Amino acid sequence: MKISIFKIPLALMLVSLTVLQTANAQTPVTETSKLSQEVHVLRKQGPKGLQIFLKSHANQLKTYSSGAVLPSAALRMALDELCQQRDCYASRLYWYTDIEQAKAAARTSGKPILSLRLLGRLDRDLSCANSRFFRVALYPNSEISKVLQDRFILHWESVRPVPKVTIDFGDGRKLERTITGNSIHYILDASGRPIDAIPGLYSPKAFLRQLEQAEVAVKSYSKLTPTAREAFLKKYHSDRYNSTQAQWLADLSRLGIQSPPKLVEFSSNSTQPPTAETASSVAVSKMLVERPMLSALQPDAERNQKALAEITDQEAWNKIAQLYTSDDKLDQNSISLIRAKKSQSANTPKDNLPIIVKNFEAAMALDTVRNEYILHSQIHQWFMGGNQTRTVEALNQQVYAQLFLTPSSDPWLGLFPSDSYSAIDNDGIR
Repeated sequence: MKISIFKIPLALMLVSLTVLQTANAQTPVTETSKLSQEVHVLRKQGPKGLQIFLKSHANQLKTYSSGAVLPSAALRMALDELCQQRDCYASRLYWYTDIEQAKAAARTSGKPILSLRLLGRLDRDLSCANSRFFRVALYPNSEISKVLQDRFILHWESVRPVPKVTIDFGDGRKLERTITGNSIHYILDASGRPIDAIPGLYSPKAFLRQLEQAEVAVKSYSKLTPTAREAFLKKYHSDRYNSTQAQWLADLSRLGIQSPPKLVEFSSNSTQPPTAETASSVAVSKMLVERPMLSALQPDAERNQKALAEITDQEAWNKIAQLYTSDDKLDQNSISLIRAKKSQSANTPKDNLPIIVKNFEAAMALDTVRNEYILHSQIHQWFMGGNQTRTVEALNQQVYAQLFLTPSSDPWLGLFPSDSYSAIDNDGIR
């Protein structure tokens, strides 16, 4: 039986057309396009634009807040673009990527700047390992997120691209990871002058303490005359350094450790850049992810020699880290994000989330004490001596070369030792 379109009631046609339009409006392509236009407008409005977006999409985002389901992929991508941070649906933080805009916002608001330097980009999944851990353990943490939103201007800048490794299993499966690289948060005043720095990954409560101390320092510094500011910074970092050393001795005394564990030994040979394996050992959490790949690239003799040298130190560091386990607990928002990002492959147990969280928290605790006692102590000494600390660019060059052991002078980031032999044409350089 044939039905002429002219015999269909006009009202029914209009209803059908409305349904069709509604269906089309809900397609992923249309949703993405609409959100993209919205983000383009709101990004220019700074943190206020983010708040407008969050309010207008509150119903869609409520499902994640209640722990039920993730927002749509299109909404998550739009938020990442608006915030310039991957997984922004969990942290809801607005990041400037232009330091001059961040300075202007700091001058207007009276807030200090928290400036992150990293390998790769904060708005991409495969940024360096520590920056990914920040996005899981720190930025989504409800207490930290509120402090960052209310009391800091956020900015990030990529130091250089992050190296990536793809392992092709030959049957359609590929494993893609980043390798080497570290991150650091600088606390700057409204002019961009470095006041302090938080190197690497800290546990949530320890990170909060660092933020609060640095915020007070910036406010005190800003009230001083220009001639008094340098003296203030030297005294501030001298006091912090002495406090850190006193806490170090107190920790050793509590544990009955007669001689302290060896600190990371930095290369003194300026003609030979540090290897990626050495640089990886600076950050424990990152090392746990990268070591399998780095070890595969390292000769057995060198790997065994390094392992023997570390055995006596690792136990002592673990004991010190255990003194601060109350600081490293992830909040529910971070755990939900870990669950959402966790692999569901056939060889991944479905009930291993508590084990993953526990292991990650232990690695964070170890990172925290090593970063504070080794890296941050060195930064305090640089400020005390006024050594390349007047600009964030000079300080950052020094940090990456001498603390993170990934100097800009080495284009291979320690992944291409000049004395190694691979038996591959052109040493595998493509």
